[in-house]
Amino acid sequence: MSSALPEPVRPAALRQAAHEYADRGWPVFPCQPGGKAPATAHGYLDATVSHARIDQWWASIPGANIAIATGSPGPDVLDIDIHPGRSGFDALRRARRAGLIPVPAATVRSPGGGIHLYYPGTCQRCGSLPRSAIDFRGRGGSIIAPPSWSAVHRRHYRILDSRPASQPVAWAAIRGLLQPPPRRPCAPAVTAGDSGLVDRIAAWLETRPEGNRNYPLYWAARLVTAAGLMDQAARERLIAASLASGLRGGERAGSRRPVPPACPPPGPGSGSDRETS
Repeated sequence: MSSALPEPVRPAALRQAAHEYADRGWPVFPCQPGGKAPATAHGYLDATVSHARIDQWWASIPGANIAIATGSPGPDVLDIDIHPGRSGFDALRRARRAGLIPVPAATVRSPGGGIHLYYPGTCQRCGSLPRSAIDFRGRGGSIIAPPSWSAVHRRHYRILDSRPASQPVAWAAIRGLLQPPPRRPCAPAVTAGDSGLVDRIAAWLETRPEGNRNYPLYWAARLVTAAGLMDQAARERLIAASLASGLRGGERAGSRRPVPPACPPPGPGSGSDRETS
């Protein structure tokens, strides 16, 4: 059955839904009727759970679409798109087979044929994998919510299913599966009595990526020491190479499922990557 609409959603339904999202603690703001462009001066920065403000907005623009500011206290959302020659459902199936897709709190059909998977909000930032046609709407993003509609597709955003709660989704793990980092250069070969060993190891240390710098420095120091080449000059050369790679005190190897420990409130200047889908 087609969900095509002969006309936009009734304004009263949009206003009521905006109030219901606010009751859940999800900040909302209006977008242009039938579209995604914010209808307020500052977009997501204006998002609120104030029922008085919501009444003012939807009285001023009765047919305004609803945008939810994503990321805690709002939801995190996986945005699965369909583009010519690319379907995000392929990436979704791959991530699901890898055990990276928890059961969502809600599934929403978007007007273009994709889906939005809603999860408990965290402090993970927005991300995008254009080649996989899958995006993540978290801290720094927003999402058009039901029963908003699309003037382009003449369809509305429709809730397919919902449930009380679910586990958060780990965007870093999904990104690591679908877009793995480039292969790291191999460690330099070691030959006893090799006078160029320190320089080669230092050059290798300078290429270490974020999250993988402490242990390589430890390994390099042991290797140079075992070769009988460790002196003050070698020590300073290795430390300088690690600092050049970006090493800072306390860095650890990164987990594939990072969850920031706290959620500082977003503010002006922190939302340059805010996106609405």
